[in-house]
Amino acid sequence: MLTLAQAETILAGVLAHAKENGFKPLAIAIVDARGALKLFTAQDGTPLKRGDIATGKADGCIALGLGGRALQKFAIERPYFIQGATHATGGSLVPVVGGVLIRSPEGEVLGSIGISGDTSDNDEIAALAGIAKAGLVGETGA
Repeated sequence: MLTLAQAETILAGVLAHAKENGFKPLAIAIVDARGALKLFTAQDGTPLKRGDIATGKADGCIALGLGGRALQKFAIERPYFIQGATHATGGSLVPVVGGVLIRSPEGEVLGSIGISGDTSDNDEIAALAGIAKAGLVGETGA
């Protein structure tokens, strides 16, 4: 189970990494293994729909048990599958880089994180930094 304390540590790690590296304002959504929203924040200056995109990245990862890179590959290679999965998730599935599964050190899926605001690669890098700060393991689907 992803605890609130772990989610808060992940968020702090994401924000610190983004600040240290001069990233654009980020929207960050963290969900638990059930897909329930555990934590959400949007930095000042984040465009309006970035929160929806971040949430869709996290939701897609947890719904399909894959990292954002794998989802993006599926979207290219199997667009009808991703279209159906998007429909099945109520439209909250954004199959791009920046969504990362959160695993325990033993490999158990605890939840996922979605970030939007900078480049997709930087979103993913920030997610991985936050997950590592919490002593957990990120899975990108690479």
